[in-house]
Amino acid sequence: MLKNLLDLLKTIPDPEIPVIDIVELGIVRDAQITGENTCEVIITPTYSACPAMFTIEEDIIKMMKENGWDAKVVTKMFPIWTTDWLTDEAREKLRVYGITPPEKGADEHHIGKPKKCPRCGSEHTKQISRFGSTLCKASYQCLDCLEPFDYFKCH
Repeated sequence: MLKNLLDLLKTIPDPEIPVIDIVELGIVRDAQITGENTCEVIITPTYSACPAMFTIEEDIIKMMKENGWDAKVVTKMFPIWTTDWLTDEAREKLRVYGITPPEKGADEHHIGKPKKCPRCGSEHTKQISRFGSTLCKASYQCLDCLEPFDYFKCH
């Protein structure tokens, strides 16, 4: 049954990055059956002030209700979300979409290091802004192909 819950949750795209779902992004931490038609879904935001969490919670409740479940969504802030929770498939989807994902194990020591352009692969890039199109991303520009891109910040 747990697999069924996760399969349902995998159909919910991230509202800010629609090419990946909330499970492969690592937002869904757990899903438990709590009764005959009830379940609890534990989520963690990618960024503490992520405005998409309200939409994600509503999407979870709606999806579960459409499939016969009364869902309770619990937001847990600890442990904090980390980009290590991204699946390899999600990292590749981000790259193809034009967002450079952090390497596994990346941490604050990667700040200031060149980010690889998702379009041409160059590391000849520069940070334009610490915050990109969303709080969990930073804006960069490739100095070879001149294309702007987002980098998914490590947390």
